[in-house]
Amino acid sequence: MHKTLYVIKDDKPEKAIIRTYGPHDFTGLIDIQRACFPPPFPEELWWSKEQLGEHVDRFQAGALCAEAGGRLIGSMTGLIVNMSDYGAKHSWEAVTDNGYIRNHNPDGDTLYVVDICVLPEYRKSGVGKWLMQSMYETVVQLGLERLLGGGRMPGYGAYADQLSPEEYVQHVISGKLKDPVVTFLMRCGRMPVGLAHDYLEDEQSRNCAVIMEWKNPFK
Repeated sequence: MHKTLYVIKDDKPEKAIIRTYGPHDFTGLIDIQRACFPPPFPEELWWSKEQLGEHVDRFQAGALCAEAGGRLIGSMTGLIVNMSDYGAKHSWEAVTDNGYIRNHNPDGDTLYVVDICVLPEYRKSGVGKWLMQSMYETVVQLGLERLLGGGRMPGYGAYADQLSPEEYVQHVISGKLKDPVVTFLMRCGRMPVGLAHDYLEDEQSRNCAVIMEWKNPFK
């Protein structure tokens, strides 16, 4: 994949590129992770070059990055799985092979999102939504049933002593609260279909994630 489009940064259009990433991008991709997931997010969960190499070798169509002004500003990674192999109460580690995607199954029915991140200065520019749209296009192109993934709920930490994770998600869905990740994913067309406990080591989300789906409208 390689396409050129405009994002809106600081109220000004800026030309950007969505494309598949390769080995020459690995250092920049890790730098994005460092900027997007500062402490208390565990540093060991940032991408390693070994993991990124597996992404490129096993499923390059699911290894996307965004570039503007000659530098990387975001990325998104996915793999194909059969969700019947994992069940509704899966963890990120199990379904993504701890981020290595060696369990990628070309004959599966679901494009599962491993990760999406955008540099803080480019958030709300539209680049995250374009990365997501590009993955939807991959779902359609490959004739898959759906795109699925667990969305962090980093806003939950501030309410954890007042609300259960399920109550917090309902407040976000009803519009009583906004969550930086869950609300963004809803804006991208993803539908909450469940909540997973012990999904990923993530203090802000209390290790929970909202399982969110986009169904292929052509299936």
